[in-house]
Amino acid sequence: MIFEQIRVGGDRNLAYLIGDDETRLGAVVDPAHDPALVLERAGARALTIAYLVNTHGHFDHAGGNEHVLARTRARLIAAGPGGAGDGEVFALGAVVLRVIHTPGHSPDSLCLLAQAPGEPGKLCTGDTLFVGKVGGTGFGDDARAEYESLHRKLLALPDDTEVWPGHDVGTAPRSTIGHERRTNPFLLRASFEEFVELKRHWAEYKRAHGIA
Repeated sequence: MIFEQIRVGGDRNLAYLIGDDETRLGAVVDPAHDPALVLERAGARALTIAYLVNTHGHFDHAGGNEHVLARTRARLIAAGPGGAGDGEVFALGAVVLRVIHTPGHSPDSLCLLAQAPGEPGKLCTGDTLFVGKVGGTGFGDDARAEYESLHRKLLALPDDTEVWPGHDVGTAPRSTIGHERRTNPFLLRASFEEFVELKRHWAEYKRAHGIA
């Protein structure tokens, strides 16, 4: 599998390029801020972009859509009304892309799991899961939805699944599900109530634990 993390500016936004070695079919994920750079990287790898994926519809992730769609024949993959279904699968040759609905940070949030034979899965998590933290929400239904998305869906994945977030705002720009399961303070909370309590007091928690 071809997989590249691309720093595109904004609030330390991270876009992704995914491709199949044999067919040279590719997908771009969240090419906001600098979509030209993302397409340049695709061209350097001789990839034909078949899919454009948005992990959610916020402008800092979907703002490059028009640029990419005008220059490729890519099909847009996004959640929300009329969008890709939970568990829906798309193929890039031997690479399989699976949509996982993860509402919380936004109602249309999704994570994209890229899988190729003999390789650990690569999970583009958008603003749902970062390294050592989780996506921003309020303290009500959206937090509940995020908690369920994390525990029922993402933590059900194998420990060696790689985590690739939508911003480099955690303790590192990549991780694994196993590492997050063992170390992420939000995922270590035993109940939804404790999860929300940590959200309410995250600034104090960071100061107490020396987290930037």
